[in-house]
Amino acid sequence: MGINRESDIETNLQIGPTSEGMVRIYVEGGGVELPMDFLPEEAEEIAEEIRAAAARARGAKPRRK
Repeated sequence: MGINRESDIETNLQIGPTSEGMVRIYVEGGGVELPMDFLPEEAEEIAEEIRAAAARARGAKPRRK
């Protein structure tokens, strides 16, 4: 599945700190549980990438169905 491909799979997303000082992104859906732990510095880089993608998405042309 690529970044531009739609899916009907419903997922839950949780983001928070762990007791070990990591930042966890936890994705659950379709019978899969996926915990991903990152150092705080890595989490900040991911946050920057998300902000940059949101800015690019604002400038994207709307999709036609």
